[in-house]
Amino acid sequence: MKASRLLSILMLLQANGRMTAGALARALEVSERTVLRDIDQLSAAGVPLWGERGHQGGFQLQPGWTTQLTGMTGDEANALLFAGLPGPATALGLGEAAASARLKLVASVPAPWRDSAAVVAERLHIDPLDWYRESDKPAFLREAAQAVWTGRRLRVDYASWRGRSPRELEPLGLVLKAGAWYLVAREAGQSEVRTWRLASVQGLAVLKTGVRRPRGFDLARYWQASSARFEAGLRPLRACVLASPRAVVWLANARLPAVPTAAPPRIRAPAGWSCLALSFESLEHGARQILGYGAEVEAIEPAALRAQVRRLAQAIHQRHAAVPAANTPDRAT
Repeated sequence: MKASRLLSILMLLQANGRMTAGALARALEVSERTVLRDIDQLSAAGVPLWGERGHQGGFQLQPGWTTQLTGMTGDEANALLFAGLPGPATALGLGEAAASARLKLVASVPAPWRDSAAVVAERLHIDPLDWYRESDKPAFLREAAQAVWTGRRLRVDYASWRGRSPRELEPLGLVLKAGAWYLVAREAGQSEVRTWRLASVQGLAVLKTGVRRPRGFDLARYWQASSARFEAGLRPLRACVLASPRAVVWLANARLPAVPTAAPPRIRAPAGWSCLALSFESLEHGARQILGYGAEVEAIEPAALRAQVRRLAQAIHQRHAAVPAANTPDRAT
């Protein structure tokens, strides 16, 4: 384990140049003290690295020095091979490069593992789209990607719910989420990093001005935190419902977060039913969702949600109470 960590430190410094003890500790999930001890051992073993103090300090290897301990294990080669997404690579204009890289990767794998690595690539396909969803087709995906790779600012015409407006952005990364492409960027002159949907970009120009990345910015960590904040704000209404065994299965199949909870003292659930906590965007959204499960789900709290379900159910009953006449105004052909 320790030898693997020492090698990981070398690979991180080789790939990133200068890194602080804190950054190395976060990447390796150990303490800074452990990293400092490892650095001392590497120096004692003759590895040419040094550290600098101060705001711009950190550890780095002697320029031009590289470790030759880069051979991959079979499991590592398999992981890289099945992690590829040919569709997104093509959308980014990297389809040919991805195919070429895969061939080089297979060729570089030690012979005993080469065949098994190729089998994994041939027998596993990753489809990032959910069912009944179409992927975004942003008009300027490749231009945005090029700006991300080269670190150049973008001038975009962005269409939000408030209308269209020009923006100058410093792109920091791209994210593909369930078939939709997002640009992670901050507006020029501002410190806040935000998420921009590329399909909403109506015009784009790559500028010559460079991008200054925030120190220590981690795209994956930003996206995880941003997604959690977005989902928490998207469904602020907390509701308590009773669900039949069939509805519990339906909710699981729909991948809706349903958390088992205790029923209010005054409520006696039917035998086999579960009390669940659900989250909704609003009363109307919650009522529509609950009605979609028919009599298999009963809204308990809040009272306003239960009342909204009742109003919608009555309106549905009234709408379907009789066979519509051929010339009913709202059914005219």
